[in-house]
Amino acid sequence: MSGAQRLLEVPARVTEPVATLQAFVEHFAEHFTYLGIFVLLLLGSLGVPIPEELPIITAGVLSRQGVVRWWFALSVCVLGVLSGDVILYWVGRHWGDRVLNWRVVRRRLTPQRAQWLTEAYRRHAVKTIIMARHIMGLRAAAFLTAGIARVSFRKFIAADAGAALFGVPFGFGLAYCFADRVDAIFADVHRVERWLVLGGLILLAFVLGVTGWRWTRRAENRMLATVNPGDRQGSVPVPPRR
Repeated sequence: MSGAQRLLEVPARVTEPVATLQAFVEHFAEHFTYLGIFVLLLLGSLGVPIPEELPIITAGVLSRQGVVRWWFALSVCVLGVLSGDVILYWVGRHWGDRVLNWRVVRRRLTPQRAQWLTEAYRRHAVKTIIMARHIMGLRAAAFLTAGIARVSFRKFIAADAGAALFGVPFGFGLAYCFADRVDAIFADVHRVERWLVLGGLILLAFVLGVTGWRWTRRAENRMLATVNPGDRQGSVPVPPRR
């Protein structure tokens, strides 16, 4: 068993839910190779609870192991990420505000969040797209709203592709280089300690994601307070009687 495989091996007693998801992603991607990586990223982009960073990291590790070709796996990662984003954009553009009534959409995109994102797109469309691409939990809602808000498709795909062409190769490259040095770095370290090191990296990514999410929520609240100064909870004010 290679160092990368031992690093990705998760003891069930440590964290069974994370181990199950990670094992599934690794097995699926390794078994179906390029198609598996693409499907996992497409599903994650569409809102399925599979963090897109996990298939990208798995693709980087598999590339270092020689299971897949790195240049093709990286291209598949970028294509899988952008495909889901484009689908969400066109769903929002085609159905408009009606998608807000869909139960599956309401779980991620509340009317208040849609209102805030729409205002953000009107002010700074490119900045909003780039910000959303790098904030876990906001991507699906933001790209769906981009279609609802009728953001120019050329502007949307240019900003989204630019952000993806930076973020995806960065995560892929870290996984590729890290997998190459596992044996040298962890030659005399216990397997659980190796997992703790990887867990620290995942925790760091989680903290950054939560920080971005909290910043987004505060920005939403400020925007709603500006739009509806009489109601800071985001409820729709009752119009005065004539």
